Amino acid sequence: MYRDGKIYMGLADGEQVTMQLNMSNRHGLIAGASGTGKTITMKVMAESFSDAGVPVFLCDVKGDVSGLAAPGSTSESMEKRIDEFGLRDSFQYRDYPVCFWDIYQEKGHAVRATVSDMGPEILSRILGLTAAQEGALNIAFRIADDKGLLLIDLKDLKALLTYVSEHRSEYVTTYGSVSAQSVGSILRALIPLEDQGGDLFFGEPDLDIMDWMRTDGSGRGIINILDSVKLVQNPALYASFLLWMMAELFERLPEAGDLEKPKLVFFFDEAHMLFADAPKVLVQKIEQMVKLIRSKGVGIYFVTQSPGDIPDSVLAQLSNRVQHALRAYTPAEQKAVRVAAQSFRANPAFKTEDVIMELGVGHALTSFLDENGVPSIVRQTAIICPQSLMGPVEESLRRSLMGKDGMGKYDQAVDRESAYEVLEGQAELEAKEKALEEERIQLEKERAAFEKQKAKDEAAALKAKEKKESAEQKKKERAEERRKAQIERSLISTGTQILKRGLLNTLFK
Repeated sequence: MYRDGKIYMGLADGEQVTMQLNMSNRHGLIAGASGTGKTITMKVMAESFSDAGVPVFLCDVKGDVSGLAAPGSTSESMEKRIDEFGLRDSFQYRDYPVCFWDIYQEKGHAVRATVSDMGPEILSRILGLTAAQEGALNIAFRIADDKGLLLIDLKDLKALLTYVSEHRSEYVTTYGSVSAQSVGSILRALIPLEDQGGDLFFGEPDLDIMDWMRTDGSGRGIINILDSVKLVQNPALYASFLLWMMAELFERLPEAGDLEKPKLVFFFDEAHMLFADAPKVLVQKIEQMVKLIRSKGVGIYFVTQSPGDIPDSVLAQLSNRVQHALRAYTPAEQKAVRVAAQSFRANPAFKTEDVIMELGVGHALTSFLDENGVPSIVRQTAIICPQSLMGPVEESLRRSLMGKDGMGKYDQAVDRESAYEVLEGQAELEAKEKALEEERIQLEKERAAFEKQKAKDEAAALKAKEKKESAEQKKKERAEERRKAQIERSLISTGTQILKRGLLNTLFK
């Protein structure tokens, strides 16, 4: 609940415990075992920031935060707590301005980014590429820039990589060598990201991060809820989204210094899922964001089961703390309790380590920065109740709110001409040119074969003609020889007869 520049968090020894709005961008931690009231504390803070005109972004990991969009309902226990906290005159069950988002486009507006927005460096870290593979990806992006190819979705990136691999010999003197093995490894690394929903996340229209920084008509900050139930089960896509979001924040938000209130507050529920088995680059980027983004007017709050779930470099930056009960049944859990207790400024009235294990549901140890930025001593605090619905919202109401929140522009995907279409067209043209060239070569081969056969046939015909002529000549010659022989025989015969007549004539004279 927001009052006079302060967020009313609860009561400690009959006194109000508040968090300074102008110190809330110093980040914070809400920790505690399951079922101790962490989500309620997060909702109370989110409602208060909204009332103060501060936009909020929530990762809804369990699916139970959507109730912020509907007013709470009365009950005997609620009425008792309202009186306990002295809220009878100011408390009212109310809904809050909520905008639902979902990368999978099932329970909220689509969240998209382009491959170009992600860039080769972040993609390389997400995909776990080697130095050689990262170099190949950088060359691919450079070629896309030089050729004016838009990289919007994953099919654009895959088409580009295939093109670079097929034409790598053409670019070796300009950009350096790219091995087919490196390209193949990158394409294989893209498969898990695509299977986890990357084809839905990468595309257009891409999200304008400034659409998360809006207020409604009455000046209340919009609470943006990203349905993350399915998302956190797909670590590659979750890391891609977070890295893109952080890069966008750093790029888009100017330095602001100390403000009366934050420009935007993030809540990462079940933060242990965020850091467990997370890519090293993601942890590094979160560390960088937590350290630097305060000056841009953004507050970040991690909600998790134990402070030990958060890396020390990040934990050291979380100044506003709410510690719900921890259970300590094992030596490791007992150590976690001691570490959590030591992170608070001691209160001489009690032993922090003991109280952590004795807290009831809805009670917590709290320490917030005062107006001078000094952490207050730890106090045992009863957290006030939220004004919105405790539990998920009805699906019909979710759809109704989505229809009138002004963000419907993201619902319909746009697939304009980009690298995939250009390269596919170029590939088709090259294929046609190749087919024509192959056809020309084939025709040349057929013509050559025809000419060769023609020459062969002509030679054979000439040879046959010569053979025929030779045969006819020989035939003529033989006929002539026979004629001559016949003449000779005739002459001989005639001569013999003449001789015979002459001899007879001589005898009978």
